[in-house]
Amino acid sequence: MISTLRLGIVSDSHGRVESTRAAANLLESFDVSQVIHCGDIGTPEVISALARWPTHYVFGNCDGQLDALRAAMKEAGGTCHEEFGTLKLEGRAIAFLHGDDHRKLVESITSGTFDLVCHGHTHRAKQEMIGETLVLNPGALFRARPLSSAVVELPSLEVTSLDL
Repeated sequence: MISTLRLGIVSDSHGRVESTRAAANLLESFDVSQVIHCGDIGTPEVISALARWPTHYVFGNCDGQLDALRAAMKEAGGTCHEEFGTLKLEGRAIAFLHGDDHRKLVESITSGTFDLVCHGHTHRAKQEMIGETLVLNPGALFRARPLSSAVVELPSLEVTSLDL
């Protein structure tokens, strides 16, 4: 039997705790085991809303108070990857970044190194295959219609988009 892992992907919460809690409840219903936040976290309270999982964070262009965010991540058991993160899960190489550094985003996608590249920044949900790499923007938890997140099944890379 092939093992599977469900990975929750969120981005652009911009300090909106209520929409982050709603996304967390939805992710929980999908039985995710880890979460990636692709930046523009906003406030330490957003980190608390995701504390039920091992959560991996990168900073976005709107994130300030980085020391407070780092401290909240540590307290919640999360991992701060600064501006660029990588994981190896279920045999899949995953990169995640905010996406405001377009050169770094394109480099990550076209490097041939990653099976999955997750990013935010645009507040628009999108998924597409570029070469052998699945590129996923889960959408945003602020200033998006609808507010959205995503679940990625590993190792298959099957994506379920979740509208709040």
